[in-house]
Amino acid sequence: MSTPRWTGRVALAAATLVLAGATAAVGTPAAAATAPPPPQSDPFYQPPSGYEATAPGTVLRSRQVEATAFGLLPQKVQSWQVLYRTTDTKGAPQATVTTVLLPYGAQPSATRPLVSYQVAEDSAAPQCAMSYQLRRGAGNENIVAQAEILLIDAALQQGWAVTVPDYEGPRSAYVAGRQAGQAVLDGIRATENFGPAGLNGVNTKVGAWGYSGGALASGWASELQASYAPELNVVGVAEGGLPVDPRSVLDAANGSFFAGIAMSGIAGLRQAYPELDDFLNTYLTPEGRTAFAKAASQCNSANAQGFAFTDLFKYFTIKDPLSQPVPKQVLSDVLMGKQTPKAPLFVYHSVNDELVPIKANSDTVVPRYCADGARVTYQRDILSEHVALVATGAPDALIWLKDRFADKPVAAGCTTSTVVSSLLSPEALRVLGTVLAKDLLALAGRPVGPADMV
Repeated sequence: MSTPRWTGRVALAAATLVLAGATAAVGTPAAAATAPPPPQSDPFYQPPSGYEATAPGTVLRSRQVEATAFGLLPQKVQSWQVLYRTTDTKGAPQATVTTVLLPYGAQPSATRPLVSYQVAEDSAAPQCAMSYQLRRGAGNENIVAQAEILLIDAALQQGWAVTVPDYEGPRSAYVAGRQAGQAVLDGIRATENFGPAGLNGVNTKVGAWGYSGGALASGWASELQASYAPELNVVGVAEGGLPVDPRSVLDAANGSFFAGIAMSGIAGLRQAYPELDDFLNTYLTPEGRTAFAKAASQCNSANAQGFAFTDLFKYFTIKDPLSQPVPKQVLSDVLMGKQTPKAPLFVYHSVNDELVPIKANSDTVVPRYCADGARVTYQRDILSEHVALVATGAPDALIWLKDRFADKPVAAGCTTSTVVSSLLSPEALRVLGTVLAKDLLALAGRPVGPADMV
């Protein structure tokens, strides 16, 4: 095809122009902001004694913070960090942080909906967590995740409250799906219980949204909600580039440009599964131990650059290590599709996704959900690829969530469509243009929220 993926490239170019324009508008600061302490050295992240006895979702402490884009550009929003109690993969209590954001000037409202936005942190180091990356002076170590401020701002522009959980938890357990889903659900509970958010408790309409690594967390939350947090009023979950089967993603990434993601993923999983850590300590070469230690110390951007086109199996003393009993069991444990989501889903995926192959992921799990009575709107996009769809698929996800908050009914059963591009509908193009224009203003320092609030 002579003009592949042009819509994705247009959208990404537009997003780049938004950032460049905003930087020009605010100018270069005279002095760099002082970096806040990272989570591993910030006492705020340490839970108080006895927190284990509290219920999941309990607010343990909070503080008001300044939210920024790319560690540099202050966002005119209301924002807090909330430390809350949640549960790890093995069922043990742990505490993590969510960043709660409200539109500028928003007052308490019993009708304001809440979006839990899961960023694709895709890293196994604590300083990569979004609560830190959103702070002024944090730098750009996780700049890919930081770019999702454009979508967070898009949700705030609707007048919605937004909560952005550090769903990997205090050990940065990337790919640990059960923990991620529980942390998302407990982050929603904590935000609903957080007085300054001004929400209507469990009656709050809740939507969840995430792409790629963020979709992994959102997807696990959608599967676990009925059993883990049935009281939540989740009206819809939007999941893009959904990594249902981490083994398929690992195989696709290994030896490719995305090999660093595979390194981050294994480094994150060993922090959730002690048995995998023991396995790696036994079968990694000395070079492998050094490489994985490095992958666990830095964010995905550095891993993507440092490990591009690496064959990670060269780091093992045995052939086909992932087929050994321990890794095989761990990879089975993080496979989605074991429970059917209760809330309606919007699943969007690139037909040509080179990192999260569609056949082994969304094409596999959506029919499974549908056969068990789920309500799924499934959109397959031809002209995009993995990175492009985060931008080109966002307008339809935003429109779909807006319909759920407006109580527009979702038809029973499932619909599947394959489109040339998600941007070819007039409504999607209109929303993209509006969002990009407002994002430019937000990055330049204009208050973020509906016109009647600002």
